[in-house]
Amino acid sequence: MSLLVRSIAEFVGTFWLVFGGCGSAVLAAGFPYDDGSNPLGIGLVGVSLAFGLTVLTMAYAVGPVSGGHFNPAVSFGLWMGKRFPGGELLPYIAAQVVGAIAASAMLYLIASGRAGFELSGSNPFATNGFGEHSPGGYSLLACFLIEVLLTFVFLVVILGATDSRAPQGFAPIAIGLALTLIHLISIPVTNTSVNPARSTGPALFAGAALFSQVWLFWVAPILGALLAGFFYHNVLENTAIAKNVEEAIALGEDAVE
Repeated sequence: MSLLVRSIAEFVGTFWLVFGGCGSAVLAAGFPYDDGSNPLGIGLVGVSLAFGLTVLTMAYAVGPVSGGHFNPAVSFGLWMGKRFPGGELLPYIAAQVVGAIAASAMLYLIASGRAGFELSGSNPFATNGFGEHSPGGYSLLACFLIEVLLTFVFLVVILGATDSRAPQGFAPIAIGLALTLIHLISIPVTNTSVNPARSTGPALFAGAALFSQVWLFWVAPILGALLAGFFYHNVLENTAIAKNVEEAIALGEDAVE
């Protein structure tokens, strides 16, 4: 499969992740808008499920084409884990960011069609933030730490679920459920990023103050992903490989005897 085709698949997958996940937050989380006493909206749990389902569905749909990254941090983590060539990082990340921006633009066009629509509050348009733009008012340090930690865990799940020793065909389910749990944990803290592209797209439409905080949602997820890739490859993967080699040697010696 050519790099162009794989990059297009990454565009499509990231578009769906951002449109489906952020769209659920913008359009459905608080619906109906004029009756807060009896909301029908999907709320925090529904938004968390939506993000998990977008990854699960697209991992099956276009994962066989591109590997199903849909996230610059995932691409960096797979590269560090020796699962992805460094020469293809830039095209993948470009496709992911453009996909996220395109999804955000489409979501903005749709959301702005509602009478009375406005970008207001500390987290308009499903943006990520820290300090005054954190849903729960969490500090920069707290937001940085949770994004590093949860991206680390997310990449360990991805690397483990896609390991050749793992049961085949179930990786998208494990990855989607992991992303759902990550959102359940951290929506109150940062509105959940673990994905620089997902953070960049909505922030472009939410104003300079929110866009000025996007740097954290590039640095922290990528750092967490790099740590996970290094950890999995050098600790979990190589240790298991060494054990398998030792077992094979032992079996061979037994056969000779």
